[in-house]
Amino acid sequence: MNAEILTPVLDWLDLAGVAIFALTGALVAAKEKQTLVTLSFFALITGVGGGTIRDLLIGAPVFWIADPWVAAICLGVALFAWFTPTRWWEGKFLSIADGAGLAAYAVLGAAKALQYGVPPVPAILMGVITGTAGGIIRDVLAGRPSILMRPELYVTAAAFSASITVIGDLAGLTRWWVWIAAALAGFALRLAAIQFNLALPSYDERADKTD
Repeated sequence: MNAEILTPVLDWLDLAGVAIFALTGALVAAKEKQTLVTLSFFALITGVGGGTIRDLLIGAPVFWIADPWVAAICLGVALFAWFTPTRWWEGKFLSIADGAGLAAYAVLGAAKALQYGVPPVPAILMGVITGTAGGIIRDVLAGRPSILMRPELYVTAAAFSASITVIGDLAGLTRWWVWIAAALAGFALRLAAIQFNLALPSYDERADKTD
C-alpha cells in the first residue's frame, strides 16, 4: 500500500523531529570536540535513524532519500552547532530538546504506520521506534551510556504519544488535533521525568517487594 500521509501538521512534526534530533546528535559530537564532518554525520544519523528503521519495517520509501530538505536540514543544523559555543547548550537543554524530538517523532511514526495499514499495536511500536532509535544510535556511536539505561521515563513517553495517536485515530477524532495533543502529552511526560526523576520500578525493586 502506497499511502501519502503528509499534512501540514505532520510536515511540521517531521521537520521539527529531524531538526531537534539532528541538533542533539551534533551537540554530542561537539562536546567530544569532533570535526565538522563528524558533527554532520552525527546530526544526520540521529535525525533520520528512527524514521529510516520505521520505513524499512512498514515497507514505505525511506523518507529522507526522496525529500531533499531532510538531509539539508541535518547538515544545516550541524553547521549551526559548529559555530555556537558549547556553553549555550549546558544543563538540561540536550535532554529537553531530545524529549521534544521524541514526542514529535513518536506521533509521526504511529500516524504513518497506521496510514500504511499497520494494525494498532504494531503502529504504536513503530511510533516508539521512530522516537527512540535515533537517540539510541547516537549514544552508542558516541560511546555514551544509552538513554534507555537511564532511570527516568523515556520509552514510556514515546509510547504515551504513540498510543494517544492510535487511540484518537480509532475513535475517529480530528487527526491534527490528536497529533498535536499527543505530541504535547508525550513531551510533558518527558519534561516531568527530567524535572522530577520520574521512573518506573526496576526489576530489583519489584523483586524486593516479593521477598
